[in-house]
Amino acid sequence: MDISIRSHKAALAEDFREITKEKLLSMERFNVPIQRIVVEVLHENNPKQGKKSHRVNLTSHGAGPFIRAEGIGHNDLAAFDEAISGFELQIRKVHERHKEISRDTLRRKDAM
Repeated sequence: MDISIRSHKAALAEDFREITKEKLLSMERFNVPIQRIVVEVLHENNPKQGKKSHRVNLTSHGAGPFIRAEGIGHNDLAAFDEAISGFELQIRKVHERHKEISRDTLRRKDAM
C-alpha cells in the first residue's frame, strides 16, 4: 500500500507522518485490496474556526473499493483520529460483505 501525505497551508511534524503510516498500514488486516491512500491535511487560518481549524481527508485509489473519510479537529492528530475511525468502519463493512459465509463445514461435521 502506497501512502502519500499532502499538506495545504501547513507544515507537518515528523511524528505525524510516522503515526499516519503506522495506523494506515494496520488497515491491511482486513484483506481489502487498496493500492494507494492519499492523506490531505488542510489548515484554516480563520481564528473563529477554533476547534475546527484542522481538517484531514483520507481517500483510497486503485483496484479496490473507493473509500473516503474526513475528520475535523483542533490539531492534526485529532482530525486524523476522527478520519481513520470512519475509514476503518468503511473498510470493515467491505470486508464483512466479501466474507464467505457457508455452513458446509458444519453440515459435514454433523454427518460424521
